[in-house]
This record gives sequence, C-alpha cells and structure tokens, in this order.
Amino acid sequence: MHVPTWVWLVTVLATAAIFVFDFYTHVRTPHEPSFKESATWVSAYISLAVVFGIGMWQVWGGQHGAEFFAGYVTEWSLSVDNLFIFLIIMSKFAVPRPNQQKVLLIGIAIALVLRGIFIAVGATVIAAISWVFYLFGIFLIITAINLARDNHDEEYKEPGVMNLVRRLTPTTDDYRGDRIFTRIDGKNYATPMLMVMVAIGATDLLFALDSIPAIFGLTKEPYIVFTANAFALMGLRQMYFLLGGMLERLIYLSKGLSIILLFIGVKMIAEELAGNSLPFINNGEPITAIPEFPIWFSLGVIVAVLVVTAALSLWKTRKQPSPGQAAS
Repeated sequence: MHVPTWVWLVTVLATAAIFVFDFYTHVRTPHEPSFKESATWVSAYISLAVVFGIGMWQVWGGQHGAEFFAGYVTEWSLSVDNLFIFLIIMSKFAVPRPNQQKVLLIGIAIALVLRGIFIAVGATVIAAISWVFYLFGIFLIITAINLARDNHDEEYKEPGVMNLVRRLTPTTDDYRGDRIFTRIDGKNYATPMLMVMVAIGATDLLFALDSIPAIFGLTKEPYIVFTANAFALMGLRQMYFLLGGMLERLIYLSKGLSIILLFIGVKMIAEELAGNSLPFINNGEPITAIPEFPIWFSLGVIVAVLVVTAALSLWKTRKQPSPGQAAS
C-alpha cells in the first residue's frame, strides 16, 4: 500500500481542522451537551469514518478497506472502555459539567499527537525487526488476562507526569471558569483545568500501549493505523456525554475487549510462526500447519464479541434504574 506524502499531509491537516472546528463551534462556549447534540455528532463522526473506509476500499482495495474497519472498530471499542477512567478523573478533579467538553477535547487532541509518535516509532521498529510481533502478541495476551480481571473498581492512580507539572507550574485550588491559566497579583498560575487535561492525555497515552500493538496486529500499514486511531478519538468527547450513566451498565465490556486482545495476540503469534525465520523455533523454518486468519474473519470476531458483550451487559443490568430515575 503506497500512500503519497501529500495524502499524509492532507490527512493530518484535515484531522487538525476537524478538532479546531469542533472547538470553535461547540467547546469554546462552556455548556453541557444535550443527548440530541451528542447523538447527532457521534452519528456524524461514525458516518464520516464509514465513508472514509469505503473510499479506502475503492482506492486501495477490499483488503485494506477491511483492515481499516477492523482497526477502527477495535480502537473505538477500546476508547469507549477508556471513558470509565475519564469519568473517574472528572470526579476526582470535580470538573464542572459545562467545562468537561474543553477538558476532553484538548486532552484527546494531546493523546492523538502522542499516538502519532507511537505509531511512527512502532512502524520503524516493525520495519527493522520483523519478529517484534512475537513480543507484541505476548504483550497483548498478558494485557488481555489483566483486563479480564479488571472491573474498574480500583482507585485511580495519577500518572507520574502530574507531579512534574505541579512542580513546574504553580496551580490554583479552584476553577476560574474554563480558563487554563489565570493571573493573580501579577503572577501566572495554572488552574485545575490544566491538570485534568494532562491527566486525560497521559492516561490515554498509557492506553495506547495496548491499542497500538493491537491494531498493528490487524494491519501493518501505518496510514491505516493512524486514521483508525484518529476517527476513533474524534467522537470520543460526544460519546462521553451520550453514554452518560449507560457506561455503568456495560459491565462486560472489559471482558469482551480482553477476548478481542487475546484473539489479536494469538493471531499475531500465529502469523509470525507461519512465516518464522528465528533459528530456535522449528529450526528456523516456517510452521506451515498454522491456520490463516483472514481480515474478514478477524473483523467478524471483533464485531461479534462486541455485540454479544453489549447485549449481555444490557440484559444483565436491565432492572438497573437510569440516572434520571435514581435521582428522582
């Protein structure tokens, strides 16, 4: 798959333009989005991703189109799981609801830039060391086991970078509207808004340690990896407000994601064994008995697991009152 430099430039600029548009049209004026507003924009971003995937299918063929959709669905589902942590961070810092949009958008933008760096590094490592997929596969299997045990009840632990930011930047104890910085007695101070944005960005970067290897297990094309991540993150802010209390009902989401990561990890190792060249494995010869995992099969497994997970979660919590009912 050859992607011209100008296509990369247009893609990066278009992604940046969407974030700027989102900021000036929805986030600049602090408010809590309604269900209708959130649903409209989540639908718009998902539709945009579908159109992009169809376009990729037409230009680069069905294989790469399917890889994009498999990667997008995987990254999107992992991002939704991250919203549990975002809720904890918002509660810990007591962020006012009207200001949460700005925190999420800027935090997600920071995360996308950092993920872009991760993707570039990952692509370089893969090009230089083919057997790195063995390590990626083992890492994903271990991550899947840990995720299966995770119920989101553990106390949130701040990333180490938070202490560094506090030492470098004096911070106020209270919010000053949605301002990130304020001036007191002629001296500049950061508000808690900065700390929350750093927490969101740093936490999402930690999540990228799982998601980037996972999508490289579905496609080796850096362009597909980047665009799938970009589209998954674009509508994450609106998804946060759309799901609201529904997040608490997705009790089996982590279990479903652990199955997906386990599947991708096994797939990566199996594909490496099928083309093995390491001398201490099968005398350096490929293991031809290893079955293939076509991208269509992978996409089907991912979608099926997510559908079953969501259905079982909603069925299990069907008698749980909605946030509105609980408050009344």
